[in-house]
Parts: sequence; C-alpha cells; structure tokens
Amino acid sequence: MSLTRSAEATASRTADSRWLELLARAGFIGYGIVHLLFAWLALQIAFGTSSDDGDQSGALRTLSEQPLGKFLVIAVAVGLLAMAIWQALEAAVGHRAERGRERLVERLASAGRTIVYLYFAWTAFKVFKDVGSNSADQQEALTGKLMTSSGGRWLVGLAGLVLAAIGVGLVIYGVLKKFEKHLKTGEMSPKTRKLARRLGIAGYAAKGVAYGIAGLLVIVAAVNYDPEKARGLDAALHALREQSYGVFLLTLVALGIAAFGVYCFLQSRYRKV
Repeated sequence: MSLTRSAEATASRTADSRWLELLARAGFIGYGIVHLLFAWLALQIAFGTSSDDGDQSGALRTLSEQPLGKFLVIAVAVGLLAMAIWQALEAAVGHRAERGRERLVERLASAGRTIVYLYFAWTAFKVFKDVGSNSADQQEALTGKLMTSSGGRWLVGLAGLVLAAIGVGLVIYGVLKKFEKHLKTGEMSPKTRKLARRLGIAGYAAKGVAYGIAGLLVIVAAVNYDPEKARGLDAALHALREQSYGVFLLTLVALGIAAFGVYCFLQSRYRKV
C-alpha cells in the first residue's frame, strides 16, 4: 500500500470515530450558544447599551462571566476543536458522494471551515486563560502594522475582498438552501425540516451581511489608511447601526444570527457527521 493510500485509510478510520462524532455534535451546541450570545451583543449595539465587542470573542467573554462560565468556555473550545478535526478530515478524504469539481469545492469549503473552527477554538482558549482575547483590537493592531509595511495596504485590501466574498457566499449559500444537503432530512419530520430551512436561510443570510460589511470596511481602511475601521464584525455592526433605519436593520441581523444559533442546535442532531 502506498504512503498516500495508507494516510487516507488512517484518516478514514479516524473520521469514523464515534467519540469524534459525539464531540463534533457537542461542538455544534457550543457554536450555537456562541452565536446566540453574539446576537444578544448585536441587539445591545443596536440599542446603544453594549459593554463588549460585537463579535464571537465578545460572546465568549460574556459566557465566561456566567456561573460555571470558565468550564463552559473550555467545553466550547473542545467541541470546536473536534469540529475542526472533523472538517480537516472531510477536506482530506471526505465528500465522496460528490464527484469531480463539486467534490473539490466541498473539500475546499471544509478546509475553510477547519480554519474558522480552529480560530474560534483558539479564541475560546484565550478567553479561558484571560489572555488577549479581544479580537477586534487585535485586528485593528494587525491592520495598522501591515499598513506600515511595503505592500501592506494591498494585503489588507485583498483580505477585505476575501472577507466580503465570504459574506456574499454565505448569503447565496443560505438563500439557495445549499445547507440542506448536509442534513439528514430523511430523519426529520415535515415541521422540523421546515423549521431547519427557515433558520438556515435567515442565519446564513444574516451572517453573510455581517461579514460582507466587515469586508467592505477593511477595504475602506486600506484605501483611507484608517486601521480603526478594520475591527471585524464589531465595526461592521456599529457601521450598520449608523445608517438610516440602522437600529431596525441591525435588529434584523441580530435576529438572523440568533436563528443561526438555533440552527446549530438542529445541526447537532441532524448534521451528517
């Protein structure tokens, strides 16, 4: 057996691990809780009462301040790490039901999810350790540092374009209901399937709007040499609030993000893992 085939066989056996599946499903619950808290912070920004950053790190800090908060944060971190391992395996040897270009796209998407879940797991660990967990400040500082280097503004602008493209992709992914193919819809009752569809559409669309605005702000930061605008989702939510009907629009986005949080709970039961 070649080295490549041996590695694929090992990865496949790992992917079939019952413990990995259970941890990944638990990770969806933690991911849902984070998004519900994220939605709560977005609502606070909408009505001018927020005391923390409107992003996932702010949500994790909010969670850490609750009774047993530290334990919950590290549990979320473990679950997200399991989700990252699962998606890394999917990127390596998964999505065998698809063929050709479609399988390549799905594997690349899994690679992207791996990075996202690893980032959030690392953020949760930093919140647990109380070490520099403010991602908005970190993004602003990194942007400012990049802009002082040769070609740095181009890199920042490119990052903004990628983030904006991700936002557009999330909206399309939700509106076209592409998420349904990853669910065990055959095990759902008609009411549950209808609920999952509505939550998925609203959730992915809301996340897409938030990421899209964040990407545009990063591009503006690069063009205007203004790192303060490159504060990720926190800046995006504040920018949305400042628009006409901003409170109403931001409230809709917050409700959509909350819908995604509830959708994550359904994924913990019905996602194909």
